[in-house]
Amino acid sequence: MTSLVRHITFDCSDPYTLAGFWAEVTSGKISEEDSPGDDEVLVENEGTPLLFIRVPEAKQVKNRVHMDLQPQDRTRDEEVARFVALGASVVDDRRTPEGPGWVVMADLEGNEFCVERSEAERAATATA
Repeated sequence: MTSLVRHITFDCSDPYTLAGFWAEVTSGKISEEDSPGDDEVLVENEGTPLLFIRVPEAKQVKNRVHMDLQPQDRTRDEEVARFVALGASVVDDRRTPEGPGWVVMADLEGNEFCVERSEAERAATATA
């Protein structure tokens, strides 16, 4: 038997606000059953749904698990700029002058995630 990843869960202090950020990031939507002030908020998207659960303690250390995001219709750099405009911050810039690399970012509550190059960017440097 196998198990299915039902959703990825984030502990947070403000589930609705953080869910709104990730709904924008993933072009998803907050479940119609959820509203501001809820202790659990679900983001539905094309991939694995994201669940945000209110906890009393703040994040204190680096994530042991994080998501690597690959833009579908933008470049990596355009996506990083979009995320910054949504309120994310750059934690570590691992881009190289030759093009490869990634950017480590943090969401509104400090959860780390990485932004990699798009498939088109990868293909362009593979044929160059």
